[in-house]
Amino acid sequence: MHLSWLEFRNVCFENDGAKILRDLSVTIEEGDFISIVGQSGSGKSTFLKLCSHLISPTQGDILFKNQSLFAYNSTELRKSIAYCFQIPYLFGDTVMENLSFPFTIRNLKFDQERVQELFSLFQMPQNYLNKGVKNLSGGEKQRIALLRSLIFIPEVLLLDEVTSALDSENTAIVEKVISQYHEKGLTILWITHNLEQSRKYANRLLTLEAGKIKGWEVIR
Repeated sequence: MHLSWLEFRNVCFENDGAKILRDLSVTIEEGDFISIVGQSGSGKSTFLKLCSHLISPTQGDILFKNQSLFAYNSTELRKSIAYCFQIPYLFGDTVMENLSFPFTIRNLKFDQERVQELFSLFQMPQNYLNKGVKNLSGGEKQRIALLRSLIFIPEVLLLDEVTSALDSENTAIVEKVISQYHEKGLTILWITHNLEQSRKYANRLLTLEAGKIKGWEVIR
């Protein structure tokens, strides 16, 4: 029996008087792989920001494991719901600083073996640890940000166009890694403009249009 993992109840979001999301009611179950599609400006990224409580709804309620998001400590919540932005945010000077951060906030020692395992999965050489953030390409930054989110496996992984700066070879590698984690039970919400990618692994397809649900399709 699947559990209700994330639930939107009549959620609206407005910004400077503009209605971005309108009366959204959605239930995401544990183990779902949801592809989110729609035209630019349809509210896709806003939807993910609400899922991770980076912003708060103007109306309605959002539940995570049957509790309001407001009931959770924000830092603890984001250990459970990880968000990878389309334009990745890397801080500090080196890749090492970014990959040490998940251990630091948990008061744990840096686990070299775990990081090496992820570099291997993403087919990236170990010497990336010593690279400067400023010297990374857009695609490299996307992969490092994703790798950082997977050091400790969250309960929900939110992906916003995370392969947009990757070539076809690296896109296939990232898709394979994400698919493997989904098979192990990770719940995934993935925004993509690639129609082929949107149907490749997802079990449901959410289509947004002008802040409303246009379609909610079961794929498999």
